[in-house]
Amino acid sequence: MSDTTVAPLALRYARLVKIEHTIFALPFAYVGAMLAVGRVPSAHNLLWVTVAMVGARSLAMALNRLIDAEIDAANPRTANREIPSGALGTSAVVAFCLVSLVVFLVAVWQLDPLVRWLWPIPLAAFVVYPYLKRVTWLCHLWLGGVDGLAPIGAWAAVRGALPWQAWLLGGAVAAWVAGFDLFYALFDVEVDRAQRLHSVPVRFGERGAFVGARVLHALTVAMLIAAGLGLHVGLGYWLGIGCVTLLLVYEHALVRPGDLHRLDAAFFTMNGIIALAFAGFVLADVL
Repeated sequence: MSDTTVAPLALRYARLVKIEHTIFALPFAYVGAMLAVGRVPSAHNLLWVTVAMVGARSLAMALNRLIDAEIDAANPRTANREIPSGALGTSAVVAFCLVSLVVFLVAVWQLDPLVRWLWPIPLAAFVVYPYLKRVTWLCHLWLGGVDGLAPIGAWAAVRGALPWQAWLLGGAVAAWVAGFDLFYALFDVEVDRAQRLHSVPVRFGERGAFVGARVLHALTVAMLIAAGLGLHVGLGYWLGIGCVTLLLVYEHALVRPGDLHRLDAAFFTMNGIIALAFAGFVLADVL
């Protein structure tokens, strides 16, 4: 196979899983690993946590695309995704899922034995999530919970334990992701109604989505504070919380009910900055 064939195929797979969105969860996995041991983890642990995260997220996204292929095809915003557009066939995506699962499991077996018992939990969560929008508007909370597993899993992977601080950190990430997913759902309100799919904007309207996002993001900050109170952290951690708070306030200032023209910036740009900024402050703190 020529290089010109391999490169476009790799690009199609990268687009399938939106590889750039790894920036949302991976920094918080590093945060969980750093706070678990109070320092920068070993290169071995960092490497395999990274590989496990990439494998898990790739599997989750590919499963989502497989299960939602018909829904995506009926939505003008998503009809050009790889499966509906024909850029990747179903069998190719199934194969990608299997490879991603193998990568995830290989990485898990390089880390603390505890995570060798826990890996079926995220796998089950990945499969369940795409179906939830068909039955309940609580799907946003499930998605948040799935991403909240990142710092929890990384904590367990390097420490072999799951204290309450790890769960609070995971809860903070879960609330953060669920909150910005309410914004994301605003892109598809009318299409979701037509397809009889469930979401907070469909059930409670645009204003309800904004209220829900504000509550969840306030909860994010509260849980980060509570986790910090139970850990031996320094000024960097608290400055990180201050930075996250200011960025969340700014994110909410970018959009308001009836004015969504900056929704892309609020969803994609700001949340990537939030993840990287907090990880940076925690890194500075443990150093």
